[in-house]
Amino acid sequence: MDSLITAAARALAAGDPLGALKRVALREDAPALALRGIAMAQLGDLVRAKALLKSAARAFGPREAVARARCVVAEAEIALVSRDLTWPAKSLDAARATLEAHGDRLNAAHARYLEVRRLLLIGRLGEAESKLGEFDPAPFPPALRAAHQLVVAGIAMRRLRTKTARAALTSAAQAARHAGIPALTAEVESAAIILNTPAARLLARGEERPLLLEEVEQLLASKTFIVDACRHVVRRGNTVVSLATRPVLFALARALAEAWPEDVSRTTLVALAFRGKEADESHRARLRVEIGRLRRALRKLADVSATGGGFALVPRGASEVVVLARPVEEEHAAVLAFLADGESWSSSALALALGASQRTVQRALDELSATGKVQSFGRARARRWMTPPIGGFTTTLLLPAPLPDG
Repeated sequence: MDSLITAAARALAAGDPLGALKRVALREDAPALALRGIAMAQLGDLVRAKALLKSAARAFGPREAVARARCVVAEAEIALVSRDLTWPAKSLDAARATLEAHGDRLNAAHARYLEVRRLLLIGRLGEAESKLGEFDPAPFPPALRAAHQLVVAGIAMRRLRTKTARAALTSAAQAARHAGIPALTAEVESAAIILNTPAARLLARGEERPLLLEEVEQLLASKTFIVDACRHVVRRGNTVVSLATRPVLFALARALAEAWPEDVSRTTLVALAFRGKEADESHRARLRVEIGRLRRALRKLADVSATGGGFALVPRGASEVVVLARPVEEEHAAVLAFLADGESWSSSALALALGASQRTVQRALDELSATGKVQSFGRARARRWMTPPIGGFTTTLLLPAPLPDG
């Protein structure tokens, strides 16, 4: 490898893409194309970066398997940043295996972190934890140690383990400072903001207040009777009753919890449970049936008693009843949550992350676009969607698997 290539590689490792480009900007050989692609990615021109890396991979000869594998890893990182979650994971896994086989442990570890970050992004926390536990980050340089701790913090925040998350972010900040890469330091600082930003809302006794992630963790560990509108469950301590597939029962449970210790009129419950229909005798009869079902579902946690005006919730073994709600509640809140990370998403990536069909996601995007809440650029398969972050709130609890089951 010649001196200019070596100098450019060192500049990129130090987070100086302009310094790297000064050395290889006019060169068209394979190593220079690869370095130019990485430099353009660091500068934010992901389309150009992807094209350069593809050209570099084609330019490397059949005996240069390691170089081609490194290009694949760089392409995967660009795909992750640009939220192209449909990028073939098998290609990244094959590249990682090649790098490991040839002793390039550093880039193999980087490939593993990319894989884990993708799993974290789409809410597959169990797989992410399993893969993250397969290696020790101690021998790696500061930049990779910072990346490791960022993933640890991301998983911990999604699992509501705030002490673990804070410790991981502290370690990540130290490693980022040692690495001397401003972009990495900024990423750590951005992640740390989540712990100090409201992540949910608490509704109780007619009042509402925001909760930090740490406060949500404390609430779930308490003996409070909680109607959890983030996951559509009712819980007290380790006892959890899921109503995720029973929307009518959940709507009734939430209405009763928000009104507690007061009752809720039958007319109001009919309107909530049956989409605003007037409370005629048939709907009152149906309400009695649904209340009976709710009693049976919640029998371990509460009773639902009839009153002169309607129904009231009577918790068992709990002195307080609260509703834990998302920071923002609207029809397409989950779509907005992903877009609020400030990155541009394709509809296919959103569908994968949400576990929904692409057609469903596209309809949601069209509706949000019509109201000015999201905007798009590009056409056809290159079309991307984005929106500004939600001011004053973190979107953590809007993402898949926002709260632990117990």
